[in-house]
Amino acid sequence: MHEISLCESVLQVLEQQAITQHFKKVKIVWLEIGALSSVEPEAMRFCFDAVMENSLADNAKLEIIYIAGQAWCVSCNKNVVIEQRYDECPDCGGLQLQINNGEQMRIKELEVE
Repeated sequence: MHEISLCESVLQVLEQQAITQHFKKVKIVWLEIGALSSVEPEAMRFCFDAVMENSLADNAKLEIIYIAGQAWCVSCNKNVVIEQRYDECPDCGGLQLQINNGEQMRIKELEVE
């Protein structure tokens, strides 16, 4: 489960930002998770609580913002929503799609004290 290492990376970012931004406690973390990022949101929630225990984010709430997958279809020259990699274009059935959104996982916002 790679979500554990992702949560550990989130904690490292939080600790670095706590030093830079001078805060002591994280109350809420908003994460953007793209549909094409290979991150399972429920596994992320499960791992988040375990990894944040006894840290500056102990008992912090995790809010997940879902980002739909999007791609540019070369065949019909449209930006389309896709559910997973290697989907065909929902408009024309074409297979030449260039992904342009939905692969990311990033910290969008924090509530701290």
